[in-house]
Amino acid sequence: MSAVWHDIGAASDFASGSSRVIDVGGREIAVANAGGKLYAIDNVCTHDGGELASGPIEGSEIVCPRHGAHFCLRTGAALTPPAYEPVKVHELRCVDGRVAVRVTA
Repeated sequence: MSAVWHDIGAASDFASGSSRVIDVGGREIAVANAGGKLYAIDNVCTHDGGELASGPIEGSEIVCPRHGAHFCLRTGAALTPPAYEPVKVHELRCVDGRVAVRVTA
């Protein structure tokens, strides 16, 4: 997948404390708003392949809704078992109120 910027919506579309799934070229990206800062990570728990976007956001972490593993939204690091491998983090930018993501392999 090329490292181009993809417009994913208005910044106002991403409410604080929430996350949603964005499809970028067939890849599911979870975009989360933690305290007014947006983050983009692969929407897959490295423990069992479950989705992350419907899990709660706690500070700068997202919690897998299936088994409770915590992931750092900034770095993708797996912070608690049962996950031990990080999730991929993607770059976001906001220009003139529009949010774009750059997804890399």
